[in-house]
Amino acid sequence: MTAAVVVVGAGPVGLAVAVGLRLHGHEIVVVDRQAEGANASRACVIHPRTPEVLERLGVTKRLIELGLELQDFAVRDGDRKLIPVSFADLPTDYPFVTMIPQPLTEQVLLERLQELGGAVRRPYAATALNQTADGVEVTLDSGEVVQAQYVVAADGMNSTIRELAGLRMPGSTLQLSCSLVDVRVDGGLPTDEVALYFAAAGMLVVAPLPDGTFRLVAEVQDAPEHPDVAYAQRLLTDRGPRKADPKITEVVWGSRFRIHERVADTYRSGRVLLAGDAAHTHSPAGGQGMNLGLRDAVSLADALSATLAGDESRLDVYAASSRAEAVRVIELSHRLTMLANAPKPVRPVRNAVLTLVGRVNKTQNGLAKRLAGFPDR
Repeated sequence: MTAAVVVVGAGPVGLAVAVGLRLHGHEIVVVDRQAEGANASRACVIHPRTPEVLERLGVTKRLIELGLELQDFAVRDGDRKLIPVSFADLPTDYPFVTMIPQPLTEQVLLERLQELGGAVRRPYAATALNQTADGVEVTLDSGEVVQAQYVVAADGMNSTIRELAGLRMPGSTLQLSCSLVDVRVDGGLPTDEVALYFAAAGMLVVAPLPDGTFRLVAEVQDAPEHPDVAYAQRLLTDRGPRKADPKITEVVWGSRFRIHERVADTYRSGRVLLAGDAAHTHSPAGGQGMNLGLRDAVSLADALSATLAGDESRLDVYAASSRAEAVRVIELSHRLTMLANAPKPVRPVRNAVLTLVGRVNKTQNGLAKRLAGFPDR
C-alpha cells in the first residue's frame, strides 16, 4: 500500500490533517487502532480562533450548526463572579465559543474526509516504523506495510509512532486526576455561560452542551472510574452555585484521567511529524487541548503539501512555531490549574484578590484573548 502521507490516529487531529491533505490533492492512508464509535468524549469546546483556521477545511459552518454558541465565560466562587469574561467584542467573525462534544466534531471531519474521497482504515495499529532516504514504511498489526513519503503521528499522548521514531515528550504528571461527567440537571444552572468555579473544595468547570446536558470537569485527588449521581451531586454542591441549588437527575457519561504537562522536545524526526496529543498534553483548565491540536493539524497539512511540492523548509517552520504555541498554551493552563488548586487556607484570599483584579477591563480582555487563541491580536 502506498500514499504520499500516512496518518496514524483518526481523532479530530488526524482527521483534520487528512482533510487538509486531501484538499491539496494528495493521496493519504489514515489508520486508527480503535473500532468506529469507540472514542471517548473529552473535548467539548471550540474557541474563536479555531473556526477561523477550520474555514480552510470547509467544516466551520457545520460545526457551529451542531454546536451551542456561548459568548460568556466566568471565573466564579459560588454565586459570585470573580472575573467575568466576554468574547462578544473580540476581533473575529466568531466572537463566541462553540460547545460541541468531541464525537460530533469527529463526525463532521470524517464526513468531510469522505466527501473528498478519503477513508479511515480500522482497527489497525502501527507496530513498526522504518525511515529510508526516499520515504517511510509503517508496518501495521495486520502485517501490511504502508509506504509513504511522510508519516503523521496523531495517535495520542501514548503515541506509538512517537516512540518508534525515538522522540521524547518530557514533562510532569500532577498529583491530581480529572473527573469528566456529563449530567442532566433539574434547573439551577445557566445555559448561556461556561463557568470555572474556584471553590474552597477545589476547581469545577460547568459547561452547557447542545443536547441540554452539562459537562462537569473537576480536578480531584482520586477520581472514580464510574461516577454516579451522588458523586456528581457532591461536586456540584461543594464547588458550584449556591442559591440555585441545582439537582442532578442522571449521569449520562463519565470518565477520568491523570493530568500531565508535557511537550515533545521536537515535533519532527526526519519524515515523522507530531501533532495534537502526540506532541503536547496539559491540564483541561481553559479547554485548550483540542483547539491547539486542530490548529496543529491545519498548519501541518499545509506544510506537508508545500514539502511534497518541493519546499521542505515548511516542515521545520511548522515544528518550531507549533511547539512554541504549545508552550504558551501549557503555561496558561498551568497557571489556571495552580490558581484553582492553591492551598486551602489561602483560597479565600486568592478569591478576594481575583475579585479586585477581575474588575479591570484589561484583565478581562486579556484573558478572553488568551482563551480565544489570539493573545496578540
